[in-house]
Amino acid sequence: MEKLPRIAATSPFKVEVEAGKTYSWCSCGFSKVEPFCDGAHKAFKNEDGTSIMKSVKYTPNETKIVSFCGCKQTKSPPLCDGSHCKIC
Repeated sequence: MEKLPRIAATSPFKVEVEAGKTYSWCSCGFSKVEPFCDGAHKAFKNEDGTSIMKSVKYTPNETKIVSFCGCKQTKSPPLCDGSHCKIC
């Protein structure tokens, strides 16, 4: 089985987000709708049957453009912290 998380992109996903709307960021890297979660992580289970990864909820206070992490290595999920610069 492939080790999680998978690097979905080597740069951030710049997205305009709407104030008060909740977004689900993909933390596993297997989503087909990156940077957002499509439930792909549910295919990867622990021995007890629970999902290994979970989506990360993000609700902005204002409408703006944010950079969602694409490499899945950020220390401040779901936003990019520049970690992709260390893996490229």
